[in-house]
Amino acid sequence: MADERIRRQIAFLAAQLMYHRTESEYFTAKRKAAKQLGVEYRFRPGDLPSNAEIRDQIQAMARVHEGPKRLEHLKDMRFEALRLMRKLARFRPRLIGSVWTGHIRHGSDIDIHIFSDSQSIVTDTLDDYALPYEVQKKRIVKYGEERVFTHIHVDDRFPFELTLYPEDKVHYVFKSSITGRPIERASIAELEAALKAEDPDVDLDFEVQRVEDHVDRFELYRMLLRPLEGVKQGPKYHPEGDALYHSLQVFELAREQRGYDEEFLLAALLHDVGKAIDPSDHVVAGLQSLEGTITGRTEALIAFHMDAHAYRNGTLGARARTRLQNSEDFEDLMLLQECDRKGRIPGAIVCELAEALDYIRKLAEEDDQG
Repeated sequence: MADERIRRQIAFLAAQLMYHRTESEYFTAKRKAAKQLGVEYRFRPGDLPSNAEIRDQIQAMARVHEGPKRLEHLKDMRFEALRLMRKLARFRPRLIGSVWTGHIRHGSDIDIHIFSDSQSIVTDTLDDYALPYEVQKKRIVKYGEERVFTHIHVDDRFPFELTLYPEDKVHYVFKSSITGRPIERASIAELEAALKAEDPDVDLDFEVQRVEDHVDRFELYRMLLRPLEGVKQGPKYHPEGDALYHSLQVFELAREQRGYDEEFLLAALLHDVGKAIDPSDHVVAGLQSLEGTITGRTEALIAFHMDAHAYRNGTLGARARTRLQNSEDFEDLMLLQECDRKGRIPGAIVCELAEALDYIRKLAEEDDQG
């Protein structure tokens, strides 16, 4: 039998890997944690901590790192779940996972089972509501038998994962990979009853409409940045490839220089969003799409970043050159220009778009609390 102290250490390290999204699978996180401790070959699988033990550690980390905001976040996610479940009512949705059990952490998605014999009817419904989504087929081989699961990932204020099952599975008892017991799940009526039990005075229709109308500026940024992946740039000036990859390189360089400066980091990440809207005048197109969601300083940095390139190249006219030099943002503009120029390396390692936005969002939240 494994030493109980080592078992707890493995659970803690595995929880760290999963909390920080380095790993998403319990088994892989356990084995990596055991390897870090140099004990992976001393254990039988049954001697490793259970999924439930690791989940408890993840929740402890969430409580420490996320504090009271976690509960507010959970309530918002449940209202968002109710909003989408009502839209998909014909598919008899069931809320499962951390949003229903309350075991959310930073980055959790909203997991919903839906039941239909036709994938196209589901996706047509999502199209009717103008909800962006991506269909993923996942093949799992267990006991020599292959099963194919259909997941529909919906991009919204919070990420949703819809798992599609045939209609005759609506009453099937699914088992949890964490506890081995039947999965906890809630219908629309059960979710509404739970929200009413938490707050008898809550107006569910009002709250659903509130989250429907809510404009999350970071969601807007993501929606503007995502299409840049399809914007291929000329190899002479941009040998690195698409405009999103370039933008993430510029963000990484800006983070190295000004990791504390939300306005500067936003300018670095968003400076080229207009290229997916109007390549002939990407600066104006980008600023129009961002209107009302960025500060005057971020706006100025984006507005004049091309002038900063011309200044550095010696091609900027005399009046514009003087105006730029006299600007209070001159040093920041030249630093942004440098990041923009250097962010063109083929094969450079960059973070994911979600990580970049999460980093800036946390800075914004810290400023709000301060």
